[in-house]
Amino acid sequence: MAAFVGYWIQSNWHWPWAMTTEGASFPSVDLSPEQQWDAIPAAAKWQIILVIGALELWGEATGKMEGQEPHYMRGGQPGNYPSFKLFRDNIHYVPDLYDPFGWYREMSDEKKENRLVMEVNNGRLAMLGIFAFLSADTIEGSVPLLNYMAIPYDGQVMSPFEAGY
Repeated sequence: MAAFVGYWIQSNWHWPWAMTTEGASFPSVDLSPEQQWDAIPAAAKWQIILVIGALELWGEATGKMEGQEPHYMRGGQPGNYPSFKLFRDNIHYVPDLYDPFGWYREMSDEKKENRLVMEVNNGRLAMLGIFAFLSADTIEGSVPLLNYMAIPYDGQVMSPFEAGY
């Protein structure tokens, strides 16, 4: 879902502040998100990849700790990302990804189950959506509904550093 929302934001909104400490601007929305990715410095790409990697590592490693729900491969619930409570208590405040303000603690189990189904379906739809955008940009005419908005891209979308380090 983050990829789909990120693609939409990058297509329609230009960040107004400087991207680098030297004052370089973010790439223009006249470029496709794939072209924008190619235009940002390698250091920015590595920052994004390292943050995602850190989130993946936290999700994989904390399932083995006492008091945490087990990893989804060991009987835990798929999609149930672990809390940052241990990190908050020992290192630095970080809000949890789901319900950072605690608004849904008192929600009924039935409502939670319904929302889980909605979330899974939204995730599936977002996966179809992001690949539709990527396909429309890389293969002309592959997604007829997106022909009017696709910006042709001749790079490799699955090779993040092809445009250079």
